[in-house]
Amino acid sequence: MSGPDPSALGPDPSALGPDPSALGPDPSAEGSAAAAGDPAPVPARATADAPSADVAPAVSATLPGEHRGGFQREFTEPVPITQTTKTEADWTAAPAPRAADALPRSGAWALVFGILGLGVSFLVGWGFLIGLVGAGLAIAALRRPWESRSLAVWALCLSLVSVVYSAGWLWWASTQGPLFG
Repeated sequence: MSGPDPSALGPDPSALGPDPSALGPDPSAEGSAAAAGDPAPVPARATADAPSADVAPAVSATLPGEHRGGFQREFTEPVPITQTTKTEADWTAAPAPRAADALPRSGAWALVFGILGLGVSFLVGWGFLIGLVGAGLAIAALRRPWESRSLAVWALCLSLVSVVYSAGWLWWASTQGPLFG
């Protein structure tokens, strides 16, 4: 019977790194070596090469924020006036906008579309689009404070009645015969 399998004992010692005895003397043993009379090792001295031709030597090292002498006067010192300036502005009043031009009006148009939609819906069912336009304009007129509220309410009511009549016509037409074949 042979001994245990080497792979079962753990990792290969050569895979862990170099042998500690090959690295040199142990630094903790220096005191014992000096006591034995061996001289202490001398550390290597760092050297720097001369700068290349594209490096400019610094004249002086300054700290960030240090004054470098770039200002010739204080910030709050008065600035000399070289020419006279005008201090008052010339104001011209702009013409006042007319209220009729500036504000859109949709109440009267909503009433026109409401009456037209109601008239068309008495004859055919496809007049509901005119009623929808009138209802939209009437709602817009109700949301604007400069529009006549009574005019917008009449327009909305007539437009909705025209949509109801048109829907009735379309329902009646759908019950009268086969629409799709």
